[in-house]
Amino acid sequence: MAFANDREDRIEGRNAVLEALRAGRALDKIYIAKGEVDKTLGHIASAAREKGCVVVEADRRKLDAMSATHAHQGVIALAAVRAYCAVKDILDIARARGEDPFVVVCDEISDPHNLGAILRSCECVGVHGVVIPKRRSAGLTSVVDKASAGAAEHMAVARVPNLTAALQELKAAGLWVYGTAAEGTCTLWQTELKGPICLVIGSEGEGISRLVREQCDFLLSIPMRGRVSSLNASAAAAVLLYEALRQRG
Repeated sequence: MAFANDREDRIEGRNAVLEALRAGRALDKIYIAKGEVDKTLGHIASAAREKGCVVVEADRRKLDAMSATHAHQGVIALAAVRAYCAVKDILDIARARGEDPFVVVCDEISDPHNLGAILRSCECVGVHGVVIPKRRSAGLTSVVDKASAGAAEHMAVARVPNLTAALQELKAAGLWVYGTAAEGTCTLWQTELKGPICLVIGSEGEGISRLVREQCDFLLSIPMRGRVSSLNASAAAAVLLYEALRQRG
């Protein structure tokens, strides 16, 4: 059976998780009891990895705390509230609308409330799709869906194993990549954000990672007048997105 606070995004028990994998359910992450040598759990882990799902070892106390059934049998899967798409699908959406691609890449946004807020802003300004990494990132869970005020239901989200490769694919399709950094040499108000573009939003603590930064054509900085040196990731995303919308008409 599946359990969650407000959506069925949590699947508990060996048979339930195995059937979800066999059915091709979009799973964000599978937690398996640390130190277990049970063959069934090993089979679940192997099947999950073959399908590109993230498998995490967790101690039983964590699994017990996560469990709604209190009978998790050493395995809990977090399922996406909707299916992910491919980067190509996002580009196809822009093409179908007859618009220049407008894509957002979230570099390891781990807080589901931040990711939800970013998805909400993206949907409001007409972004064609959002790209997130499989690891060290929140996925399309019920918490994200709720934080997005339902925008996650309408936004195409691609979940990729390698952000660098995804950015290279976007660049090959003709998109200019704009990263965000406090030390960026391009001030937001003086930077043109028209045409086919991709905006990269860095993580809450570390910002944009080195490998992702190397793929950026421009590094944008947001003007700051106060004593605090940076904005929350979702707030920064909203500022960037609405400046892009203003320019793009």
